[in-house]
Amino acid sequence: MTWKERIEDFQTYLKLELSLSEASQAAYLRDIDKLRRFVKDIQKSKKSADQLTHKNLQSFVEWLNEIGLSARSQARIISGIKSFYRFLLIDNQIIDNPAALLDSPRIGMKLPEFLSVQEISRMINSIDLSGPLGHRNRAIVEVMYGCGLRASELCNLRLSHVYFEESFIRVVGKGNKVRLIPINPPAMRSIQLYLDGTRRHQKIKPNATDILFLSKSGGILSRVMVFNIVKKHAALAEIKKNISPHALRHSFATHLVEGGADLRAVQEMLGHSSITTTEIYTHLDKNYLKENILSFHPRSQKKS
Repeated sequence: MTWKERIEDFQTYLKLELSLSEASQAAYLRDIDKLRRFVKDIQKSKKSADQLTHKNLQSFVEWLNEIGLSARSQARIISGIKSFYRFLLIDNQIIDNPAALLDSPRIGMKLPEFLSVQEISRMINSIDLSGPLGHRNRAIVEVMYGCGLRASELCNLRLSHVYFEESFIRVVGKGNKVRLIPINPPAMRSIQLYLDGTRRHQKIKPNATDILFLSKSGGILSRVMVFNIVKKHAALAEIKKNISPHALRHSFATHLVEGGADLRAVQEMLGHSSITTTEIYTHLDKNYLKENILSFHPRSQKKS
């Protein structure tokens, strides 16, 4: 197969399998085209995508640095190349992935505070459902963690933007950009229990009739209220970290990346305008892999 045919296959995958926007698809394709042109024009090679080795790709990375691209730009392009080769591997177009061990440059960003899966569970279980706001607070935590929402996005989430049949929510993010995010069954159940209970019996203020999560007085929640809810239940769960609503968003992204989710898909769900913002979560990979190898590889086990 030619470069063109493989790139067209990859675009179909991005569109149909990952449901990425046209802008994200175009960003991927630009990354792959840079590699194609490097192989053809710089290396003067007729190799197709499936014939490239790790050494070829490493030369490409070195060339990106030589031409003066910033670390952020290099990291974004390398992410696109890695995604392309993961697709070729999944599609059985290659046997070995030459991009698997490519390193991205350091971009000087600090990984934000996040919770482990166990800490999230403890936090959710700390919520007393017998109280008047228990189901609301549980639904808030479930939705923030399950969908990676910003506090402001949660406050403005509309009841009419929750699609129960399709298991999606419609979120209006920064710059009034709209995105659709899948919502998991536990979060959906928590919303339904809240709607069937507390919210049904509230007197709702005129400006909040279509707002999903309401304050005790039936109005729109403020970000401070959401902050206090999250801090309260983190404390009840005896979590010692400095937790804010944003920590639940970071936990969402962290756990997706750890689980092998495509970085561009995570970018779409978080509503990041640039892939380089999402790249921060790739810093987890090395520590995550190291911990697993040292824990489970037979050569790492202590001899009895």
